[in-house]
Amino acid sequence: MSAPARPPADLFAAEPDNRLAEPLQSHVDRLPAGWRALLAEALASPSFDALRRFVDLRREAGAVIYPAMPFRALDLATPESTRVVILGQDPYHGPGQAQGLAFSVPDGFKRPPSLRNIFNEIAASFGGNPAAFGNDLQRWARQGVLLLNTSLTVEDGAPASHAKQGWEAFTDAVIAAVAREPSPKVFMLWGAHAQAKQALLPPGGRHLVLMANHPSPLSARRPPVPFLGCGHFETANRWLAEQGREPVAW
Repeated sequence: MSAPARPPADLFAAEPDNRLAEPLQSHVDRLPAGWRALLAEALASPSFDALRRFVDLRREAGAVIYPAMPFRALDLATPESTRVVILGQDPYHGPGQAQGLAFSVPDGFKRPPSLRNIFNEIAASFGGNPAAFGNDLQRWARQGVLLLNTSLTVEDGAPASHAKQGWEAFTDAVIAAVAREPSPKVFMLWGAHAQAKQALLPPGGRHLVLMANHPSPLSARRPPVPFLGCGHFETANRWLAEQGREPVAW
């Protein structure tokens, strides 16, 4: 996803330092036990070992890497709590922006265009003033919305700089593990990049898969399925209720 405009420099002081400051293994060791169990094979793979060495070597070489907590999405939405999965691509690559949650930025930052369209779609379904919605989506994650990017780290000012280094294999394993869990879930796949992950989902209709264009202004109103007007948030809540699961307070 493209980075939002950076706020004035004096806002940075009010935001926590979001640079990665520890070896990647330290964050792996703090993953919730449920995720460590589900992802044991992926975490022990040669691909993840190579990724860990790459990230650590870049940090030790002085690269500024974001975010400070790469596994924040997994910390907040556990396997047991996950009921909705929303997929992004790359963390934001400016100071203070990336939080480890797809599409989310701290409330002190200018709202990214894709998040603006997401909030407009929510308001169209449920009402409310989108301008009053907070940019920080931890409130969703704490309700079991897994906000997962394809890559979980990035270097300052260099979008996709950690792509194709092993993150994709790991996050594919996360998606597949979540889909194997028996409780019904909603997968919101926006844009071709996310929709390619449908191949990781089991057949049989246990989960609800919702697909539309990406919420970026470049595609949100275009065919074949415009994001604006897709009704995904309302559809997800109705379906979750039908499955006996709590709807999300978007």
